[in-house]
Order: sequence, then C-alpha cells, then structure tokens
Amino acid sequence: MNLKLKIWRQAGRKTKGQFQTYSLEATPEMSFLEMLDVLNEKIIEDKGEPVAFEHDCREGICGSCSMVINGQAHGPMGMTTTCQLHMRHFKDGDTIVIEPFRARAFPVLKDLVVDRSSFDRIIQAGGYISVNTGQAPDGNSILVNQDDSKEAFDAAACIGCGACVAACPNASAMLFASAKVAHLAFLPQGKVERQKRVGRMVAQMDKEGFGNCSNTYACEAECPKGISVDNIAKMNREYFSSSVGSQKD
Repeated sequence: MNLKLKIWRQAGRKTKGQFQTYSLEATPEMSFLEMLDVLNEKIIEDKGEPVAFEHDCREGICGSCSMVINGQAHGPMGMTTTCQLHMRHFKDGDTIVIEPFRARAFPVLKDLVVDRSSFDRIIQAGGYISVNTGQAPDGNSILVNQDDSKEAFDAAACIGCGACVAACPNASAMLFASAKVAHLAFLPQGKVERQKRVGRMVAQMDKEGFGNCSNTYACEAECPKGISVDNIAKMNREYFSSSVGSQKD
C-alpha cells in the first residue's frame, strides 16, 4: 500500500504547528501505530525528527493512543482505539490526515501528543471512594442490584482517552465526567460521597475550560468503549440533587 500521510508537526506548546506530508509504503497487516513506527524509522534514517505520538498498552485499554485520523477521533472504525485500528481499513493511494485532539483543555505538547492532565484533576476532585470498605471479602459481601451493577460496569469501562472531547463541537468533557460520576453513584460504596463528588467534579471540569454539552451525541458515536450519553443525564440528576441538598443544609 502506497500512502500519503499529512501529519501535524509542532515542536512545543508555544510554537506554531503545521502539516507535513510523507510518503510511505505499508502493509494491510500493520496496526496504525506500527505504520507510524515504520514511518519514524524512515525519518530517523533520513536524519529527521521522528513524529511524537502517545502509546502504551497497544491493546485498547490505556487510552493513550489518542489522535484524530481523517477528521475522526481514533479513526474510521467504531468502538476502536487507534492502536487497534489496522491498515487493511485503508486503500492503496489513500491520503491520511493525522492530527492531535483539538481542545483548549488539551494543549499540544509536541506533534500528536496533548496534555490530558485536566482529566486527572477532574478525577482528583472527587472521582474516588474514600470510605473504608474493608478487605475484598467485606466488599464482596455488600449486595448490589444486578441492574445497578451492570450500569456501573458499563460506565466504568471509560478509559479516559478524550475522544469525547475531540469529537464534541464544544470540546465538552461531560461524557467522561458523567461516566466517572455514574459508575460510583450506582454502587452503595459510592453513595456516601455522591453529593460532594458530583459538585467537585463538575466545578473542576468547568475550571479546566471544557465546553458545555449541546446533545449532539458525537461523544457517544466516537467513544471507543461505547459509553452511553445516558450517563450525562444521570450526572445532571446527581448534580441537581446535590444542589438542592446543599441549599437545604
């Protein structure tokens, strides 16, 4: 496969970036990241600066391989992270445009690498359980309704990749934050801090500069784990309940 790659190159956060074009021969069996590895080997052989991009597990688990491919977060395949995307989904002679996630809260560090520490700060604001639930046997002894358990597990599948932010026209982090709020709110261990949790996480999300949700459903469509926008409704209900509860206090 002979490909033309238009890749965003940016030396640093405060420098101006631009697209650079590369020609590369790839095979259908390669993963997308393996294709970029081959490109970087070629660039290094030519005494150039390799393309910086994030990766870790390459198994669709860690969420670090975040990039926009031909205008879509993680590329053209639904329910797929970039590392699980293979070149057989492209054709010989294709031009592939590769760029970083675009959001004010995700500043570009270098090339395709963005700073997503804003997500970490949202989690630190309240996305945890501080109550002592004992050892594993003690936790397992707490009965959880099967429907609630399923909803909690589905929400907890979020890997924090940021595709929802990149896909949203407002760069909203509502799907990410709501998944973290919902999966704890569904469980009895998380109910103790539910009011403080949602208030702190929403406040931190706003502080980071993420946009508001306008219900375009683009976040759900591009999420590699299929996180439902129903979680956003769940978070809104939690937030409203928290606001009413605080006024009563």
